[in-house]
Amino acid sequence: MKAFEISQLTLREKFQVMQDIWEELRDRVDRFEVPQSHKDILDERRRQVESGESELLDWNQVKHTIGKQ
Repeated sequence: MKAFEISQLTLREKFQVMQDIWEELRDRVDRFEVPQSHKDILDERRRQVESGESELLDWNQVKHTIGKQ
């Protein structure tokens, strides 16, 4: 489906397409292997938060700071 075709859909149809895409992605993600290097980065970040070296921020805090530095 091309972008032009999507732009012609009703809002309800667009939501249905989005739902179909998410369901298909959800089925695929279960079969996706996360590289060990990614797991290592996440483990290190978790360790930093637990030790107090880093602060864990929620998305609402972060999104208001994007582009302001």
